[in-house]
Amino acid sequence: MSLRADARSVLAGWTAPTAEEELLRKEFLEHVDAHEDAMWRECVPGHLTATTAVLSHDGERVLLTLHPKAGMWLPMGGHIERDDVSIEAAALREATEESGIPGLRLLPGPLALDRHRVWCHPPHSHHLDVEYGAVAPADVEAVISDESLDLRWFPVEEIPELSDEATRRLARRAREIMRAEEHAR
Repeated sequence: MSLRADARSVLAGWTAPTAEEELLRKEFLEHVDAHEDAMWRECVPGHLTATTAVLSHDGERVLLTLHPKAGMWLPMGGHIERDDVSIEAAALREATEESGIPGLRLLPGPLALDRHRVWCHPPHSHHLDVEYGAVAPADVEAVISDESLDLRWFPVEEIPELSDEATRRLARRAREIMRAEEHAR
């Protein structure tokens, strides 16, 4: 299956938890259908990206990166690459690369969608972000990548002001899914 077909399948099968995200889901699907290059950063109007909130093994903390371009604390994420086999695989790859943590366990997802303005194509473009959650093994240390100014664990309920509501929402949803999985065991 092509990445574009995978994206279409993921988006078509996802049940949006809010009316706003349902509108985004439809917008993302229309974008994928309208643009052969919807998956790639070369797509000028915007392109799909993959983001992952990395939670501590107990779900109490989220690992955030101080993004050099945005100047904000954000979850791990970025562009989908041509050798990614799925959006889910891209989300896990980005989380692993940017956190330096091996053995992350991806939660079932996606958990959220977000559309935000970026500068891939001046004066601007959009990231159509498909968002996931992952759980880090116990007693691991994060390693700052060259894509980050800093990397820190924050309590899920104490994400710093220098972040955004999409980050807070994703961290809370990831923790809810993690707790639901634990409760089901």
